[in-house]
Amino acid sequence: MTTERILEGLARRETAALARAITLVENQRDGFERVLSHAHALLGRGSTRRVGITGPPGAGKSTLTEALIQRFRAQGLSVGVVAVDPTSPFTGGALLGDRIRMESVSLDPGVFIRSMATRGAQGGLATTTEEVADLLEAFGFERVLVETVGVGQTELDIARTAETTVLVLVPESGDGIQALKAGVMEIADIYVVNKSDRPGADKFRQEVEVMLGIRRGNAFRHVTPHQADRGAAPSARPPATEGESVRVRPSDAWEPPVLATVATTGVGVDELVAALDHHYAYLQTSGLLAERRRHRLAARTRAVLERKLRRWLLEATHVEELLALRLDELADGRLSPYDVAAEILAQVKAGGNATR
Repeated sequence: MTTERILEGLARRETAALARAITLVENQRDGFERVLSHAHALLGRGSTRRVGITGPPGAGKSTLTEALIQRFRAQGLSVGVVAVDPTSPFTGGALLGDRIRMESVSLDPGVFIRSMATRGAQGGLATTTEEVADLLEAFGFERVLVETVGVGQTELDIARTAETTVLVLVPESGDGIQALKAGVMEIADIYVVNKSDRPGADKFRQEVEVMLGIRRGNAFRHVTPHQADRGAAPSARPPATEGESVRVRPSDAWEPPVLATVATTGVGVDELVAALDHHYAYLQTSGLLAERRRHRLAARTRAVLERKLRRWLLEATHVEELLALRLDELADGRLSPYDVAAEILAQVKAGGNATR
């Protein structure tokens, strides 16, 4: 299908045209930027809200996503889902497990689910995920859910994709506590302890709340200080070391809730939906919604520029050919990767072909 026909199909809200447009964008075929430019002109006009759902493997993200879809559909809202699956190291394809796990909603005409391969992107988020989310928003879906593979701290990418980020944890996961210490805990607007019917769930939820309080600097503000050691002075928190500044959280700042859910039975899902609404209202009233969108657009422009430069560098300067010519020298130590990279860059700056 030509780019023109895809655009015509999108204007008629044809699901088949949307699927083809996503494939075009995923594979960066001719015309994909024209389709994305068309979609960009339609962004911000409707009532679309983007929600990112992330967390460690096995936390029940897909089941929770399915439960959210059911609640949104009950409200009469259309839902688009981008489910980022791990990429096969052999074929480059995705497992597509999320579509199978969301079988109960996959046949709903008001729901569109697209599984994507990570394609080696760090943090489990495909480079084109945000662009696919743009297509879903431009198509008119009122809720766009982006569910990512929970593989580490570089899930920070999702924070730039969604207005609201939900971090899903499970009670018995030791990785959850490690996540509390890592950057992934900095990105979430809402925290969910899923599978909260399991032993230790309440204790784990309290640990998350305390850790978040520590990060805010007010974890023990309601705890009466006591004398822990002989001669120790009462103190709610250790004094700041030299050069350390104590960050005070503004009274009107968003306080991330820590919710308990059982996605398989629907327990706590209504509370999660309410929290999503409250956070979106907060973003609107605080002016952060427009600010986040501006930051997202700036980051997108940089990413597009980097992609174009990378493609130009690999294609126009024939980097691979130079690497092949220098491989023997690299292998026997006569040249280092830094020497070859510097040679390529010097020839690019000089306007010459890297193979000359």
